[in-house]
Amino acid sequence: MDKPRVLVTRAIFPQVIANLAQHFEVTSNQADELWSPPQLIEQLQGKQGVFTTGSERIDAALLAACPELRICANMAVGYNNFDLEAMTAAGVLGTNAPDVLTETTADFAFALLLATARRISESEHFLRAGQWSRWSYDLFAGAEVHGSTLGILGMGRIGQAIARRGAHGFGMKVIYHNRSPLDEATQQRCAARYVSLQGLLREADHLVLVLPYSGASHHIIGAAELAQMKPTATLVNIARGGIVDDAALAAALQNRIIAAAGLDVFEGEPKVHPDLLRVPNVVLTPHIGSATLATRQAMAQLAVDNLVGFLVHGKPVTPLNEVRAVPDK
Repeated sequence: MDKPRVLVTRAIFPQVIANLAQHFEVTSNQADELWSPPQLIEQLQGKQGVFTTGSERIDAALLAACPELRICANMAVGYNNFDLEAMTAAGVLGTNAPDVLTETTADFAFALLLATARRISESEHFLRAGQWSRWSYDLFAGAEVHGSTLGILGMGRIGQAIARRGAHGFGMKVIYHNRSPLDEATQQRCAARYVSLQGLLREADHLVLVLPYSGASHHIIGAAELAQMKPTATLVNIARGGIVDDAALAAALQNRIIAAAGLDVFEGEPKVHPDLLRVPNVVLTPHIGSATLATRQAMAQLAVDNLVGFLVHGKPVTPLNEVRAVPDK
């Protein structure tokens, strides 16, 4: 029997293509072209599986135009690019890549938090511009991290890993808000205390956003929420663009409603709200929270494992929805 046909939508490690080719007829986009929705539909014709990177939208219109498609394997833990309801209705499985990026992303959250609190980007720009002429007692004096209050919005795997780093590595008091409190044993491991959203905003010296994007979390941090934070507070978003109202955040930074922000994700990325580019008290990175070679390779391999598991063996590794598998034999 012919091998199932799989599309890889973006450039990826050559070994990933080689691994897929052991089981599938592979069409890959190693030129890394950015396809429009109609172009993606065209590329998906006759394909049973697709390896996605989180930027390709899988919705009802695409599914209707690609009747042979059976699985979409995301090389990301987030999956707001998937319309899971439409996929389930069409009998198409969605998978993601949890766990393998937890520790790396938590490391990056702290890197961004430290850079934001200690004004590292702002001071580097100052130095590179040749403006540093002498030491002074208040030159780029930032916020204390050790012993401060760390607030976490979204207490899944990554949020818990950030909490452990804050509590045990930096002696921070950790508070969090989640859809529901964690069990007592997990709270103790994280040395974290559950509070309301309003309490989180009021108490946190450093607020880190780690919640998934959904309609309910769209602009969960806007002008009203920023106004409830301490004027000395920092905000770090490593979750998804759209959770923060970027225009409201830029205004809050400009008007010193909060002290600083560190952002790895943006609304409409790779575009960045122009006002964020004009304020000095923000650290900006291009969605690199999981970007170590080892972690990105592990994420890619998990997507491969899901494609093989479902299309060959009928057993995906990390399914997001329930779809009956009929493996090709």
